[in-house]
Amino acid sequence: MASRKGGSAGEGVRSLELEKMSVEQLKAFKEQIDMEVNLLHDSLNNIRTATSRLDIATAALHDLSLRPQGKKMLVPLTASLYVPGTLDDADKVLVDVGTGYFIEKTMAEGKDYCDRKIKLLRSNFDQLIEIATKKKKVADEAGVILQAKLKQMAATT
Repeated sequence: MASRKGGSAGEGVRSLELEKMSVEQLKAFKEQIDMEVNLLHDSLNNIRTATSRLDIATAALHDLSLRPQGKKMLVPLTASLYVPGTLDDADKVLVDVGTGYFIEKTMAEGKDYCDRKIKLLRSNFDQLIEIATKKKKVADEAGVILQAKLKQMAATT
């Protein structure tokens, strides 16, 4: 309960600070917050993409573990280039850990790596959603105050 009181008191102080700003300051502040919200949304989309790639990798590892040794298959060299190959040892996989580095791991370690990365990305996603929501609320509040000030200026002229 104490955190709620602190949060609402903080919002009241923020409203007072926003109301003290000039129209130009409010416009600049709102533009800055809107830009930050857009950057957060871009980050959220990147996290979504990375999570879906890891989900696909996890499914591929599962599918690979079910195939018998010596099985002929197409091996992806790039997203659109595949070459014929033969499955030699399905228990060892290469895991891309970023910036062109690969680490050889067992199948279980590869699955565990993907699961841990997915868990981390989902945690980051949840935190960014929370931050973006708060910033969007501040931007909306600044927009309302800006509109009220503009109406007040129009009424006086």
